Amino acid sequence: MSVEILGKISKLPEGTVFVRGVDKADGHVSWGRVAGDDVELLDADLKPTGRKCKAAEFKFKTPIDPVKIWCIGLNYREHAKEANAEIPDEPCVFMKPTSCLIAHEEAIKIPDHDKLGRVDYEGELAVVISKNCRNVGEKDALDYVLGYSCFNDISARVLQKKDRQWIRAKGFDTFGPFGPALLLKKTISSKTRIKTRLNGKIVQDASFADMVFSVPSVISHISRFATLEAGDVIITGTPNGVGPVKHGDVVEVEIEGLGTLRNSIEAEPPHA
Repeated sequence: MSVEILGKISKLPEGTVFVRGVDKADGHVSWGRVAGDDVELLDADLKPTGRKCKAAEFKFKTPIDPVKIWCIGLNYREHAKEANAEIPDEPCVFMKPTSCLIAHEEAIKIPDHDKLGRVDYEGELAVVISKNCRNVGEKDALDYVLGYSCFNDISARVLQKKDRQWIRAKGFDTFGPFGPALLLKKTISSKTRIKTRLNGKIVQDASFADMVFSVPSVISHISRFATLEAGDVIITGTPNGVGPVKHGDVVEVEIEGLGTLRNSIEAEPPHA
């Protein structure tokens, strides 16, 4: 996604629930904003077209194409406890490749599941950066936020423990569901709740108040050693309640005001 498009998105009114999808009529990428159960379609300049469709009929893409995906580990106190890990004294930063991304309603595909071992869901808040920044203080960090979305940091636990780095365990194709929408807003309340459901049952339920490091703190920390670019995404850690998935499962990540990200699980046959 170009910087030009990101600039146009940033000019939409705060509070807009922005979506991107594929027009079923001609196969072209289309943009829209959610209004109740409908998606009001926008043109290439993100101006209203006067057309709309039901959200249930909209074929979603990820809200943006990220430049980089930054990740924060052990950022919820209760999750650190369930992992038997010490609460870090600074954000634990790692990355996922952009090739892991899939959209709302697309399938998470687990290759050779029996050999790969346990694979877990991790519902997370995603923060999208609006413009380049470097060496930003916490008090100014939210000036660089475009908005927020849902993310599911799918993780292969055996490889995560085996490897010194986590990129293989968390970097498989389809291990990064992202969406369905982008809420254009600078701030998000610490009282906001994030829930993950597995086959309809709530398995994660926490507020952002349990975060060890806030969104401004995380943005500031990363910007101290690397330039955050327009279109970068930061996923901010998962609450307690992580658990395994298997073929046929359906995982949903819901954040108040942001919608629900839903993906099914498919086991791929072993490769030669």
